[in-house]
Amino acid sequence: MQYEEVDSSMINQLSALAEKNDYIDPELYTKFDVKRGLRDSDGKGVLVGLTRIGNVYGYDVIDGKPVAVPGKLIYRGYDVEDIISDIEISEQFGFEQVIYLLLFGDLPNASQLAEFDALLGQYRVLPDNFVEDMILKSPSSDIMNKLARSVLVSYSYDPNPEDVSTANNLLQCIQLIARFPAMVAYGYQAKRRHYDGKSMYLHNPLPNLSTAENFLRMIRADKNYDKLEAELLDLALILHAEHGGGNNSSLTVHVVSSADTDTYSAIGAAVGSLKGRRHGGANMKVMEMMDDLKANVSDWASEKEVGDYLRKILRKEAFDRSGLVYGQGHAVYTISDPRATLLREKARKLAAVKKCSDEFDLYCMIERIFPGIFEAEKGAGKKICTNVDFYSGFVYSMLGIPRELYTPIFAISRIAGWAAHRLEENISGGRIYRPAFKQVGDLREYIKLDDRH
Repeated sequence: MQYEEVDSSMINQLSALAEKNDYIDPELYTKFDVKRGLRDSDGKGVLVGLTRIGNVYGYDVIDGKPVAVPGKLIYRGYDVEDIISDIEISEQFGFEQVIYLLLFGDLPNASQLAEFDALLGQYRVLPDNFVEDMILKSPSSDIMNKLARSVLVSYSYDPNPEDVSTANNLLQCIQLIARFPAMVAYGYQAKRRHYDGKSMYLHNPLPNLSTAENFLRMIRADKNYDKLEAELLDLALILHAEHGGGNNSSLTVHVVSSADTDTYSAIGAAVGSLKGRRHGGANMKVMEMMDDLKANVSDWASEKEVGDYLRKILRKEAFDRSGLVYGQGHAVYTISDPRATLLREKARKLAAVKKCSDEFDLYCMIERIFPGIFEAEKGAGKKICTNVDFYSGFVYSMLGIPRELYTPIFAISRIAGWAAHRLEENISGGRIYRPAFKQVGDLREYIKLDDRH
């Protein structure tokens, strides 16, 4: 499709007008006690809902005051660390177990898991003509946009898309969970051919393979992967599957579902949320920042050189001049992000195999020294920890996964949590989300068209 040439002068004028008339003085948020971003003034999220699906702990309340504690991620009452420990002992892939747990509230036994794996395997292949008509004929330069379109167009392939009964919602969600890896993989292949001028290869998903194995198989020309690679991707999928109802994309599922709309509209909206650089796109910013750091620091083993460059970033003198060191800090976690801790330890093994130990040590050094640098520079007294985005991009790079797939992998994982929240909202919600916004600005006398200058 060809777009007409844009009148940049007119657009710039209108943009300036929009910026002038849409600007709101930040002091007004304080004046009217607005919970900006649904957060209290201390950054704590405003309580707007209840969920049984997941929770995030970063502090305890002792004598009425918050006290920082090592972070915990809870799925349906289970500590994720315990889930992962059992999976490693049993030497099984665990993401499918986590999907089952999030959707149904209980861990599956062996026979239940086998039946569920077979159900996912049945739905991993996309509907007839879907790949050709909906993906290959309309490629996108951004895989997340292609994924959102694939979700929305799935409505047209569903014989009963508007049925919002629990049974039909569940069927739709299971099908989307099973099909996300293929949607992403084929969207990537179409992008390679159309935008990158590279070869395209389409491999069918296999029903007997795990989500992690199938995805690696579909994005690689030779379809080959080893057990450690698949295990590490499986771990990443487990850690990103759910993060409580308050994260932006899961909240989006609740908000859109509360309007009593179809599953595809709700999940498509969540994909759009996750695409954002303040949400699922954060690991891309980490990798760009690390590229910049490695190019400007001669000795990666020098705490002084690395520390000096981190200070430059904080002072808006380096990288993107935002003052943000990406991958550091979290809205809830204080002392530690359990996802980062678990991913780091598994990444250590892969780094040794891939001969990336020097780079891995650099990441570990930054994790170790940055809290002190942040406190010295900002003097805020706020505890800050490394978050999962800091290590996930590095892990994917060691797996040879192209960067444009980092956020889509997040979506392949988080669709499990979104589906659970979709079901929960439909079963227990019953009221459309409708927070209040206060209009600011004076009333004005209407001016007729002929009198406007």
